[in-house]
Amino acid sequence: MVEQQQQDSTAVKRSSRSPTTKPPFTLSDVKKAVPPHCFERSAFRSLSYLLGDVILFVSLYYIATNYILKSELVQSSKLYFVASFIIYSVLQGFLLSRFWVLGHECGHNAFSDYKWLDDTVGFILHSVVLFPYFSFKYSHHRHHLRTGSLEEEEFDIPLLKSQVPLVFKYLKNPVARVLVVGAVLIAAVPLYLLVNFRGRAYDQFASHFDPYSPMFSHKQRLQVLLSDAGCIAVIYTLYNLALSRGFAWVAFIYIGPYLFHNSMLIIVAVLQHTNPLVPYYDSSEWEWLKGSMATIDRDFGFLNAVFLHQPNTHVAHHLFPRMPYYHAVEATKAFRPVLGEYYQYDYTPFYKSLWNTVSDCVYVEEDEQNKGVYWYNSNF
Repeated sequence: MVEQQQQDSTAVKRSSRSPTTKPPFTLSDVKKAVPPHCFERSAFRSLSYLLGDVILFVSLYYIATNYILKSELVQSSKLYFVASFIIYSVLQGFLLSRFWVLGHECGHNAFSDYKWLDDTVGFILHSVVLFPYFSFKYSHHRHHLRTGSLEEEEFDIPLLKSQVPLVFKYLKNPVARVLVVGAVLIAAVPLYLLVNFRGRAYDQFASHFDPYSPMFSHKQRLQVLLSDAGCIAVIYTLYNLALSRGFAWVAFIYIGPYLFHNSMLIIVAVLQHTNPLVPYYDSSEWEWLKGSMATIDRDFGFLNAVFLHQPNTHVAHHLFPRMPYYHAVEATKAFRPVLGEYYQYDYTPFYKSLWNTVSDCVYVEEDEQNKGVYWYNSNF
């Protein structure tokens, strides 16, 4: 009860915007507050979590292929087939997301002390969910280097008011919001990877699958091609399975979970960076520490445990990206007093936050009193 009261008071206190002045502390000050063991990576521990996820994944697959899809009730009733499809997609989609998170850890070299092991595991896991591992690793590193920058952020750069299409004026309509949310959840991930949708503007076509994309250097091209090969191998496998077992079987076993995983990934990624209380900066005000704290930890409820292992520690992840996720909760508790008003945590349930974000975070506009600082708005 006391802890809940403390959380409630904190939630009220943090209903104001984050400070935008230069922090009175350095990254070194924050790091000193964190117990040293939080920065230690364990290959054994990380692999044990991966093994647990693989066992659950294989178990669900076995149940689906040997019992659910062979059930006379499911085969004879469209209603039972659809219900089974939805339930399986949700459960297996969560596990695909856990694979993605561990692959993401590998991309930051937070999985173990061995870069070769991290890249091997990350390549396999991200290929399974059709994510080009090395390509995303490079673009995601730039996201961490330029978080909160209005000009150089790598992903989901907000629009200025003058850039907002007229159709956004009608998003206050609940029906329109449902359609927008649905379209984003389904299409945003593949569009970002394929055509850099909502990504940083480049002077030519950019894609995570193009080794000659301006996103990558000459030295990175071979690894981009390797990333493509991993995704193509998975697609080819799915194609052969569709020929031998039918498209409906592939849709049930893979496509449904894949789409659900993409939806969860977008929900978490957007809500960790999009909030009226955290700013964006132009080049006159941006600096790495301020930008890295322009993110928000959230209450993801049951998703904390079943989806991203620990998805409510994104501030720690941006300050110390090589820190293993299983130490991030302890680290956050340790450095939170140092950050003070610069730390944001939103206790709003994630589904309410997602609904509000579509309406309240349409574009950013410059603060009238603090030039170079931009806040989300939705007023036209």
